Amino acid sequence: MQHYVGLDVSVKETSVCIVDKAGKVIREVKVATEPVAILAVLTEEPLALERIGLEAGPLSQWLYSALVEADLPVICVETRHMQAALSAQINKSDRNDARGIAQMMRVGLYRPVHVKTLASQKRRMLLTSRQLLQAKALDIENDLRGTLRNFGLKVGMVGTVKFEARIRELVADHPDLAAIVEPLLIARRVLREQLGVLHRQLLEIVRHDEVCRRLMTTPGVGPVVALT
Repeated sequence: MQHYVGLDVSVKETSVCIVDKAGKVIREVKVATEPVAILAVLTEEPLALERIGLEAGPLSQWLYSALVEADLPVICVETRHMQAALSAQINKSDRNDARGIAQMMRVGLYRPVHVKTLASQKRRMLLTSRQLLQAKALDIENDLRGTLRNFGLKVGMVGTVKFEARIRELVADHPDLAAIVEPLLIARRVLREQLGVLHRQLLEIVRHDEVCRRLMTTPGVGPVVALT
């Protein structure tokens, strides 16, 4: 007989509900939100699992990848559609949500969403981390430009490499200002150094990716855009 599973995932624990083709609850249990714990429940008995419902969320990509790797029929479903259906329940709880998801899997009332591979997620993390460091470094540079202007010290047109030297030149005769900007310059320098580390990692990935190399043959498309 076909069986359907609903997983209601939270940070610490996941409620698991298994129902049969007729909608009868076969098993309900709460386990740690870890692939090993969830797989242990799903494979403990030789059930013919037809669909496993998993609501899209922060941990869903990680769990989805583990279940797919175990060759289980997992489906990641759209959050708003799922919540709209579950909100009709009288008693709202993790257990009832898992039961509701299982029943929705049984009747086919769900909207699947695409789940990125772990490799794609790692690339996205690299891009966003690089962007974060770059933005923070620019914030410090713009702050220094603005605050020093209040004292008549104009940074002017200067590149990234010579920026620190230019700031030191401006505050050379103002020891009180120099003491304030020094921590900012150190923070900026570290941010720029680590930005370079991430950028080199990005270039290494692009260098060995055929699709990225092909995209970069287009005028105006660099490594960052190609990987994005």
